[in-house]
Amino acid sequence: MFEAVEELIGEHADLERRLADPAIHADQATARRLSRRYAELTPVITAYRAWRRCGEDIDAARELAVEDPEFAAEVKELSARREELTDELRLLLVPRDPNDDKDVILEIKAGEGGEESALFAGDLLRMYLRYAERLGWQTEIIDGNETGLGGYKDVSVAVKTRGTPAPGQGVWARLKFEGGVHRVQRVPATESQGRIHTSAAGVLVMPEAEDVEVEINAADLRVDVYRSSGPGGQSVNTTDSAVRITHLPTGIVVSCQNEKSQLQNKEQALRILRARLLAAAQEEADREASDARRSQVRTVDRSERVRTYNFPENRISDHRVGFKAYNLDQVLDGDLDAVIQACLDADSAARLAAAG
Repeated sequence: MFEAVEELIGEHADLERRLADPAIHADQATARRLSRRYAELTPVITAYRAWRRCGEDIDAARELAVEDPEFAAEVKELSARREELTDELRLLLVPRDPNDDKDVILEIKAGEGGEESALFAGDLLRMYLRYAERLGWQTEIIDGNETGLGGYKDVSVAVKTRGTPAPGQGVWARLKFEGGVHRVQRVPATESQGRIHTSAAGVLVMPEAEDVEVEINAADLRVDVYRSSGPGGQSVNTTDSAVRITHLPTGIVVSCQNEKSQLQNKEQALRILRARLLAAAQEEADREASDARRSQVRTVDRSERVRTYNFPENRISDHRVGFKAYNLDQVLDGDLDAVIQACLDADSAARLAAAG
């Protein structure tokens, strides 16, 4: 397995040379692609060099131990360290999800539970916005259908990193496990008798597609315009600025009404459509290959509850990996690290097992 690293060392050196050329940065798309690959390879090269140095240190300590038995203890310590480095390097060499560095479009939709479900969808939106803020990510609400009590029937938000993320730190890498049905158990604000209700909201996470990845033929689109609806706003119900786009070959329908102009709403709707088409194409490719995604990316089966938020017990449970903690208030305030790390650890174990 480690023989492949020698080839990667050559690729890494070539990338370093190319990125040092100012001319390469005239093409931002190419520079970004090369920077991402360079950032992906750097931890592998660093770990491999540490692994080799550790092996050399073990050999030297063994030679010294022949004349000085005290070096035998050092051999034991270095051997344990090399086993750790071997496991680290093996994990780094397992093929990564090619979308890990991508930004995402995240959609939250209220499900069963009426107004309480819409309020919970709003809580989930706030949780992801706070989490993004903690990590220094940029967020942009693309479209939303807000209810009178401040909840959301549905909302779409773009989440982006600033610059080139480190491997495993991209938005998709950390949010791809959020897709699925999130269930809440609490006394709703609309409940007068103090009874605990259960409701749910669906979360869909899609890597944001670049224009070159998804080609959309204008002839495949039906574009309808209509008057915006929703609470407040001077432009609401006065102009036909809202846009609904139907992708005829797939039947995918995207609506957007947040912006004031029809053109802006159309651009945002096309942005969401590209992400949905990319996700659909990847899922179809997975089905044809009969190979489930090792990264645990969900197709958002609405019958599958991936996580439960229990307010009376201040408990959060992720049913896929058996994670449970009693800091729900902190999680909803954006402290998602432990929950997400549990999913990442399970994914790493599954990828190592699959790699043999």
